[in-house]
Amino acid sequence: MKTKDEAILEIRGESIGDVFETSTLEEKFQNQTLRPILKFQNDLFIEVFKNYATKQKGVFFSLSPEKKMQYIENSIQRDIKFRNSLKGIIIGMFTISEYKEYILNSSNLNKRMMNLLIERLKSQIQLFEEIF
Repeated sequence: MKTKDEAILEIRGESIGDVFETSTLEEKFQNQTLRPILKFQNDLFIEVFKNYATKQKGVFFSLSPEKKMQYIENSIQRDIKFRNSLKGIIIGMFTISEYKEYILNSSNLNKRMMNLLIERLKSQIQLFEEIF
């Protein structure tokens, strides 16, 4: 029987991006852990953001594409509860060893995590259509 960590690694898939011997620990963590999780959880992040935007009076859906991109960035950077919820979705997919690595440098890894998520959501802006 597989351990939870083995199952998580199998479900998430392979590393995304190049990892070299000269890569920093943060770069390795980003490509081996964060990117596969963000890809795996992509559909959930889309739905979570749609729900967030709807609960914020649905203003997002009437904005121009440029304003939508600003809205995505601002909501993730400024709404601490929302940001923590998104972090929880990501951290919940860590193995124990990845979590131990994460807590050693959580501040910088949180920044990478949120920047990657912001860029992922912005690149899929066409999926955020009005749902009323």
